[in-house]
Amino acid sequence: MTAAAVTAPASRWGAGAATEAAAVVRRALGVREPAAAIVLGSGLGGLAERLENPRRVAFRDVPGFPAATVVGHAGALLAGTLAGKEVVALAGRFHMYEGHAAPLAAFPVRVMHALGARTLFVSNAAGGVRRTFRCGDLMLIRDHINLMWRNPLEGPLEPGDVRFPDMSEPYDAGLATLLRASAADAGVSLVEGVYCGLLGPTYETPAEVRMLERLGTDAVGMSTVPETIVARAIGMRVAGISCITNLACGISPHPLSHEEVIETTRQVAKQFEEIVTGFVARL
Repeated sequence: MTAAAVTAPASRWGAGAATEAAAVVRRALGVREPAAAIVLGSGLGGLAERLENPRRVAFRDVPGFPAATVVGHAGALLAGTLAGKEVVALAGRFHMYEGHAAPLAAFPVRVMHALGARTLFVSNAAGGVRRTFRCGDLMLIRDHINLMWRNPLEGPLEPGDVRFPDMSEPYDAGLATLLRASAADAGVSLVEGVYCGLLGPTYETPAEVRMLERLGTDAVGMSTVPETIVARAIGMRVAGISCITNLACGISPHPLSHEEVIETTRQVAKQFEEIVTGFVARL
């Protein structure tokens, strides 16, 4: 990824490009009017195994999509039936810390919207900043803080976008109620909180974690925020869950690693999958 690509205008991954990419995906997967679009974070891709009549297309075969490079991300766009409803799912992400521009990080959301999805469910692996959190907690995202210093809407206004999207409720209260009900049926106690998105790829220093704590952060990660911003700009309802895979630096008694992230998500994968399945069933 060159410096020129990082600073490319948003239209490269805008509404028109999304419509073209969606046409390719629709021919490959046969998907029409999915009930939900689902973004699967690090280590949470096992939900794909629950899809009935599953179809997949690799990222490299979708116009505008680069290949996934992060461990725990399968790098495919999936379609299938979950809880009796058609869904599309992104197994992997394009992170800005890989050198990708913010509009590209959110581009798959535009593509899934162009496929007909009007509800977006996002998930991620996150570090726990709130001191009552424990590894393996599943946190319903109530709000977010954007400290990535990027906004995927920067640049010319895309057709269909709102120029100044209202972010008073980035994560839909009605969808949050459905997630709580689904978690209760699955016997899982959800925690709730504010997710803060940082650019990465380094984990945070103890001083940065203390700052985040004072700013009102409950969990911290390196994704999700660009997706939610674009979803709100194009009128999608958003719900999300963070898997608390580790305690943030200065709270955790040992050094952090991506291996720990993957191992923790593996341990809570079944609970996560049951919640998302129940959520889709309620849509």
